Amino acid sequence: MVDVSDKQITKRMAIAQTTLILPLSVSSLLKNGDIMTKKGPVLSTAVIAGTMAVKRTFELIPFCHPIPIDSIQFESRFEGTDDRYLVLTCTVKNVAKTGIEMEALTGVSVAALTVYDMCKALSHDIVISETRLLTKTGGKSDVQTT
Repeated sequence: MVDVSDKQITKRMAIAQTTLILPLSVSSLLKNGDIMTKKGPVLSTAVIAGTMAVKRTFELIPFCHPIPIDSIQFESRFEGTDDRYLVLTCTVKNVAKTGIEMEALTGVSVAALTVYDMCKALSHDIVISETRLLTKTGGKSDVQTT
């Protein structure tokens, strides 16, 4: 692991986003509110899974530090002319010596995988598309991607 013992404790935040491209049959069900599948409510379960993933990132990715998590928030919205794009966003905050980008990226990725898993009975034509870091603040430098 990287030695962070000499780093300053700072307030940190990371925002990650992923996009799922859904068939119209699935997006039309989801955009009218959380749907109940045999496995439970899709979006609510995705938030729970994503939250669990944020908290366990250090167990999944080698050399990630176990760090305190002060806040986790998920948002979802539909985009595109036919609302086929489900955009999931994960914002994670803490006060620590090392950043939380990997936690935000892991959280949003697992949330997307959960949506896929819960909706695959409706269609396998679901694509998990671009996953990326949008913002990172705190530490040596801030990052804002476009």
